[in-house]
Amino acid sequence: MSSSPVLRAVRGGVLAACAAVLASCASVPVAPTPSERLSPEALRADLRFVVETLEARHPDLSYSVDRGELDRVVAEVERSLDHPMTRDEAWAALARLNPAFADAHVLIGFQDWRRDSRAHLARGGGFFPFEVSLREDGTPTLLTALGGGPTPYAGRRLARINGRDARELTRELLARMHGDTPKFRAALLSRRWWLYTWKLHGAPAHFELALDGGEVVRVPASRVLPSLLQQEDDFESLYRLELLDGGNALLTLGSFSSSDKARYFDFCREAFDQMKRAGTRRLIIDLRDNGGGDDDMWKEGILRYVARRPYRAGSSYLKRVQESSVKPGETAGQVVAGEISSLEEPRLDEPLRFEGEVWLLIGPLTYSSAVLFSNVVQDYGFGHLAGVGGAVRVRQSGGVQSTVLPHTGLTLSFPRFVLDRPSGAREPALLQPREVIDLDPLRPRAAIEALLSRTANRPAP
Repeated sequence: MSSSPVLRAVRGGVLAACAAVLASCASVPVAPTPSERLSPEALRADLRFVVETLEARHPDLSYSVDRGELDRVVAEVERSLDHPMTRDEAWAALARLNPAFADAHVLIGFQDWRRDSRAHLARGGGFFPFEVSLREDGTPTLLTALGGGPTPYAGRRLARINGRDARELTRELLARMHGDTPKFRAALLSRRWWLYTWKLHGAPAHFELALDGGEVVRVPASRVLPSLLQQEDDFESLYRLELLDGGNALLTLGSFSSSDKARYFDFCREAFDQMKRAGTRRLIIDLRDNGGGDDDMWKEGILRYVARRPYRAGSSYLKRVQESSVKPGETAGQVVAGEISSLEEPRLDEPLRFEGEVWLLIGPLTYSSAVLFSNVVQDYGFGHLAGVGGAVRVRQSGGVQSTVLPHTGLTLSFPRFVLDRPSGAREPALLQPREVIDLDPLRPRAAIEALLSRTANRPAP
């Protein structure tokens, strides 16, 4: 712990003036070109900025951070910043802090990786040519062609990629992923394999892949937009209703973040209207890919039709007071503990109220506001959870802010509050379903079929 000058300086208080200067620099960030190399002094200044910012602006680092582990990694990263680096190389070094933060709302990343990815394709670049899923041992398994197209290699495991052991490459990437748990980080890497292999190892024109069984194939880089980016831009991919046989319905909610909330709320009203007219008795809400967003999207979009009694989104909280929202008795920068006392009233007069059975289907990437929604449904008995748990905390951080590192142009994201679930319970610490159902990445519908099969002849819980 004492081996890091960065940590000694921050905790000794000598960085206060420096931090003010760095903060002013961050307001007009330097955006290095992809080939521009930054000096070790600039890189270390950004590392100091990260540590100082989190110490000063995070509501409670101990919520997720093991201080001893973080100190160890900071010292390790600092030692590695001994030569000039490009922005991507700087990310590869600084992002080794991400697993130590152990919170998907705290990370060192890129200002706009979605825009950068599209620009890379527009310039004629390509990505790893397949969508993948990681097995428990770190072996990548091919799912589809990049972007979701068919491939004869679906289900095949990768042994080597361009001569590199595939599991070793996975370990390198996971060492830079953000998220609450190893299970979350592996799921995130699966969805963004194309992105992080590009950022860590560049964009070769071809990939030589050694598959299970010894087969070796040579495949060109793909210039297709990855599935994740396609789906984020497609309302119909994110939000869908399917009326199934036997009085069942499947409502897919791929995000609680939308640039067109009016359309989303109209979609929800129409969905509950269709279910009412169809006599739906069991509703499955698919949250497996829902990484969160705004709470009003589940309060007004779903609980308006489902909630049967008053509820609150959380209970006790810690918050870092923002200068823009100081209340009487508070000062900017202060950490305040409090309790949510106000309740959301149910819409008992809602003509489209749903009186049937509700199940939320969750996975390792169900996060943020989607976890708050799941907590409310569990704690107030509005429904039940099925799927895979053990990946994310029920005590969630939120109110995410970002600041730009002054030299590398990378971003640091961090929350302004930490919120307990409505019941106040701290155990189990991780979100857990009532019905544990394995998720097969090659057969996404299998989990829905399994849940329907288990509940078909069972009385409503």
